[in-house]
Amino acid sequence: MATWDDVRRIALALPETEETSSDTAQWRVRSKGFVWERPLRKADLAALGEAAPTGPILGVWVADEGVKHALIADDPAVFFTTPHFNGYPAVLVRLDEIEVDELTELVTEAWLLKAPKRVAAEFLAK
Repeated sequence: MATWDDVRRIALALPETEETSSDTAQWRVRSKGFVWERPLRKADLAALGEAAPTGPILGVWVADEGVKHALIADDPAVFFTTPHFNGYPAVLVRLDEIEVDELTELVTEAWLLKAPKRVAAEFLAK
């Protein structure tokens, strides 16, 4: 299962990525966030009820809401959302439930969505 150290290692291995932190960690490419630590808030806990996870939660941008819903349908033990993210192409990930190889793919895809086209093309060409 994955940890914050895995997220950090994967994200920072991608070109032009920086980690920022105030209360929670975020990873950005050229100031555009692509993955972030996302603790559940009171409204999230109320909406999820007993289904609310207790472990670490990672927020991840995805291509569109179709991808978000497909991930959730495919593996609801790993992926979920809250009403806060309705209408947004972002999914929440139970970090302690995702395998590192799947996390690597997810973080890389999120980075590709936010990276400048030239930087992404150079990365893909390698």
